[in-house]
Amino acid sequence: MKITFLGAAKTVTGSCYLIETKNSRFMVDCGMFQGKSADEALNHEPFPFNPAELDFMLLTHAHIDHSGRIPKLYNDGFKGKIHTTKATSELCAIMLPDSGHIQEFENEWINRKRERAGQPPVKPLYTFQEATDCIRLFVSEKYDVVINLSEDVKARFKDAGHILGSAIIELWINEDGEETKLVFSGDLGNKCIPIMRDPTIIDSADYLFIESTYGNRLHAEVNNKVGRFVDIINATAARGGNIVIPSFAVGRTQEIIYELNKEREKYGDKLNKLLEIPVYVDSPLAVSATKVFRNNLDCFDDEARAYIQNGDNPLDFPGLKFTQSSDESKSLNDMTESMIIISASGMCDAGRIKHHLKHNLWRKESCVIFVGYQAEGTLGRRLVDGAKKVKIFGEEISVNAQIEMIEGFSGHADENGLLDWMTAFDKKPRKIFIIHGEESVMNEFSAAITDKLSIETIIPDRGNTYVVTKSTVSGAEKKAPAVQKKLENRSKRIEILEMLDKLRIMLDEASEVVRNDLRNQKNDVETEALKSKLLKFEKDIVDIIK
Repeated sequence: MKITFLGAAKTVTGSCYLIETKNSRFMVDCGMFQGKSADEALNHEPFPFNPAELDFMLLTHAHIDHSGRIPKLYNDGFKGKIHTTKATSELCAIMLPDSGHIQEFENEWINRKRERAGQPPVKPLYTFQEATDCIRLFVSEKYDVVINLSEDVKARFKDAGHILGSAIIELWINEDGEETKLVFSGDLGNKCIPIMRDPTIIDSADYLFIESTYGNRLHAEVNNKVGRFVDIINATAARGGNIVIPSFAVGRTQEIIYELNKEREKYGDKLNKLLEIPVYVDSPLAVSATKVFRNNLDCFDDEARAYIQNGDNPLDFPGLKFTQSSDESKSLNDMTESMIIISASGMCDAGRIKHHLKHNLWRKESCVIFVGYQAEGTLGRRLVDGAKKVKIFGEEISVNAQIEMIEGFSGHADENGLLDWMTAFDKKPRKIFIIHGEESVMNEFSAAITDKLSIETIIPDRGNTYVVTKSTVSGAEKKAPAVQKKLENRSKRIEILEMLDKLRIMLDEASEVVRNDLRNQKNDVETEALKSKLLKFEKDIVDIIK
C-alpha cells in the first residue's frame, strides 16, 4: 500500500492522509490548515488526487483541523461515505456549517476590500449550504466494533479521550494474503480529563501514526489547575476587569463549566465568589454542542454519569448564560460589570473572540486565559509568546491585559502521556510515524521514543509518500513530471507567502524603531536620507502590486 501525508506533517494543523491499496483508495481525516497565511493558503489548493475516485473516508474527530476541509472535498467530487463515531457525526453537523458561515463572512470582508481596489471577487472556501449538504455522507459507527469497509480493509474506532466522540482508528489491510495493521492515534486526550474517558489502550500495531502536539513537554499544574483558574479570575474581577477565555466551542468549554461546577465544595468561598461573576458562553455553536454532549452520555466517564444519575447537571450552573445572536455578543462589550467571556475560536483567528480581544487587550484590568494549544502563526500564539502589540481587524491594539496559559485544561496528552500510552501496547509497532506537531517538538519526541521504546521513527514532510508492507517501509517512486511541476509551483507560492509574513513582521519592527528614532532625531541630513529610502520602498511596493 501507499500512504501519502497531505497535512499535519511537521505542523499541527491540516490532518490529512491518503491510503492506496491494490483495491481501495481512502483518506483518514481532511482537516483545515490554521495559523500562518502560507499554511492557510493550503486550504484553497486543489487536492493532489481526484476526490471523486476515493472509495470512503475515516474521521478521527470533529475539530476543524481534522474535519474542516470535508466540504471542499465534497465540492470537488467526493461522494463516498464518511465513517466516524455517532458523537463526531452530530458535532460535525453543527461545526462544519458554522465553519461555512465563517468562510462566507470573512470572504465578504475580503471582497469588499478587493472591490475598493478594483479587483474581481473571490469565492469562499465553501459556504454554509455546501457544508450542510456534505453532512449526508456521514455514517455513524459504534466504538469497539470491527467494520468491513472493502474487500481488503477493516477498521475499528476506539475512544481517544480527547473530545466527545474522538477516536483512535485501527486499520487492518489485507494485501497478497498478508494482513498489516495500522493505528492512527488521532488526538490523544489526557488521563482524567473532565467528562471524557481515558484514551483506550491498543493491543498491537505494525505501524503507528502518533500525534505529537505536546511531545516535548509536561503539562504544568495539572492538579492545581482549578485553584489557579479561580485565583486569576477572582483577582481580575476585584480590579474591575473582564476575563476572556478563547476556547473551542466543542470540548474545552463544556469541560471548564463541568470542572467549576464539580469543585464547588473544595474551593468554598473562593469559588462562590467566582460563581457570582456572570459567565457568558458567546457562541451559538456552543449551545448546540452542549446539546450534543447531553445526547451522548454513553461517551462520558463514570464520574460524570454518576453526577447526572444523581440529578445534577454538570454542564450548567446559576449565572451561566449563552449568547446566540451577534447583537447579544456585541452588547457584552458595552457592559461595565466584570464578566467571564468564553468564546471561540480557541486560537483567536476567527469568530467572535476577536471582537472581545479588541475590547479587552488594551485594558490592564482585564485578563486573557488560554486553556488549549496555540498553533504557530495564530493570534493566540503571538499573545502567549508575549506580543506587546497585535493587529485585529486592521487596528493596532496594545497588549496591556494579563495573559495566562493553564495547560492543565489541555485536551492533548503530554510527553509522558503519549509515551505511557505507547508503552502499554502488547505488541509494539515496527515503526512509528510522528505526525501532528511542530518540527522541533517532533525531533525531541522522536529521541524520547527511541530512548524509551527503542523503536525507529519517521517524521514525514507534507507530500511524502511511503510504500508500506507488513515488514518494510520505503519511499515511493518519483511523481510524474506534470505532477512534480505542480508540486514545485505550489511550493514556490507557499515560499512567497512565508516571505510576506516575514516582511510584515520586519516592517512592524522597523516602524517601531524608526518612530522611536524620530522622536530624538536632530540631524536633518539623516532625516532626509531616511525619507528618500522610504519613498523608494513605497515605489517598490507599488511596483509589486502592479
